[in-house]
Amino acid sequence: MEGKKHLQSINIFMIIAIFLFLHFAGFSDAVEKASVGSKQGKWELLLNNTGVVAMHVALTHQNTVIMFDQTGEGQSGYRLRHRFNGTRCRATRNDLEDWSCYAHSMEYDILGNKVRPLRLDTDPWCSSGTFLSNGTLLQAGGYGRGSRRIRYFKTRDNGNCDWKQSKNLLSSDRWYASSQLLPENDRAIVVGGRRVFSYEFVPKLHSNDKSFDLPFLHQTYDRNAGGNNLYPFLHLSSNGDLFIFANRDSILFNYRRNMVVKKFPRIPGDGSRNYPSSGSSVILPLDHRNRFQKVEVMVCGGAAAGADRAAEQRRFLTGLSSCGRMVITGNTHKWKMENMPGPRLLNDMLILSTGHVLIINGARRGCSGWNNAAGPSLQPYLYNPKKTLGRRFSVLRSTKIARMYHSSALVLPDGRILVAGGNPYRRYTFRNVTYPTELRLQAFSPQYMDMQFNNWRPHNVSILSNDDNMYGVKYGKEFTVQFRLRRKPTSNMVEFSAYAPPFTTHSISMNQRMLRLRCTKLSTANGWTSAVLEAPPSPNVAPSGYYLLTVVNNGIPSISQWVRFTHA
Repeated sequence: MEGKKHLQSINIFMIIAIFLFLHFAGFSDAVEKASVGSKQGKWELLLNNTGVVAMHVALTHQNTVIMFDQTGEGQSGYRLRHRFNGTRCRATRNDLEDWSCYAHSMEYDILGNKVRPLRLDTDPWCSSGTFLSNGTLLQAGGYGRGSRRIRYFKTRDNGNCDWKQSKNLLSSDRWYASSQLLPENDRAIVVGGRRVFSYEFVPKLHSNDKSFDLPFLHQTYDRNAGGNNLYPFLHLSSNGDLFIFANRDSILFNYRRNMVVKKFPRIPGDGSRNYPSSGSSVILPLDHRNRFQKVEVMVCGGAAAGADRAAEQRRFLTGLSSCGRMVITGNTHKWKMENMPGPRLLNDMLILSTGHVLIINGARRGCSGWNNAAGPSLQPYLYNPKKTLGRRFSVLRSTKIARMYHSSALVLPDGRILVAGGNPYRRYTFRNVTYPTELRLQAFSPQYMDMQFNNWRPHNVSILSNDDNMYGVKYGKEFTVQFRLRRKPTSNMVEFSAYAPPFTTHSISMNQRMLRLRCTKLSTANGWTSAVLEAPPSPNVAPSGYYLLTVVNNGIPSISQWVRFTHA
């Protein structure tokens, strides 16, 4: 009898254990399927008309998005009352055709879902951008009179702000150049440009500061294919050196000494990855568990060899399906190749707070340029870097709007993906073309935003600086994050990410960066959870500026809050 009771107790215990295991395993599996499952996520239309084509976009720490196209587009959807020189725009024929009487930049208010027109003095078409440590957007280069211009957009709490143009000029024309914020002196490096094989630093310390020749850009230039090394991919390594990828080759560059430190192996396969072939690249999340010392880059998509010439004859060659990953730190460097679910170019790559990489927008055939691509890529891909090879990619829910040349995408603080732009042609063209100019604004919500996961989602996130520093959190110092959870957290389920939002254009997300921060203490009292976090150790790991901090509980992220990492 006692034996039967003992056996029954064991059976009951086993049933409870199995139930609990299946419950939590089932939830984990549900999160996994929600995050990476086929045909998941939700699309919504935010605005029918942004007024301008969002070929350049950037998220500010005031929760607005700056978007702009090119002044040469002519008549945008928004007329200005005054030109940038102060003269009034009137209803005359000349003024109706004058580009300076139209807005070619907008500030989008995320919460209010509305746009405010901004004024541009010179043409920023195919330019680059970087956020400085105080949140000011530094914007460099462009087309024509704008190719050597430096512009600033500084946000204010009252929202009454506009573009300002520096009196200093770039040393060289910078059309299709890339920018990267540097660890020291709150400056950026600007690399390359059409038929420009050099780099320089901004802001200018002196008006006569010069540019520096970079032989690597000469070596990677393909004169028969529009360059194929324009908009080079730039990533800051954790020791402060600069990773530069152009065409199919890459180097580690010490810009302080103007010296190539390493030359990496060529990425396998034919075709090219940079403009006008227009693949994309990210630096995978850096992690406190290895002291942020392992730095791995990823390059996906691009155009087939000869795609530029073929597009001129209205033949659109199938793009590249391959992705390459390579660790750029340490002493062993080898590209590890894998394939996306399909060919893709003109694609944006964004790091989500979960650490997954979203590949969105683009086309399956052709290359960049006016009407040079065909076959829109309507389905986003989600990539899980931690899964085994062959199981990392999944296909998400399709959009109905083609996002081709000059489209863009950004991660918003609430977790949605803002998607905009496409096909400006020489002017806004809405009829009698295969892919009309696209002014609609969309948001894509990954499945982890579904209400079914609200019990696991961290709420009411707030950030407290432990040393009362009004300027932000100092490097290496501890700070506290408070939040609410409907379920008691465990330390191995809760993670904390800090994300530097990029300046995005032409499939390049400049300065995009994510860090997994160290949590030294996790406690719960009166319904609140407090986590003591450690700021990044140095500006090499995280250049000074504003980052989106997100609490991720078992794969479900909170709404992100802004934190500033600083020397001061």
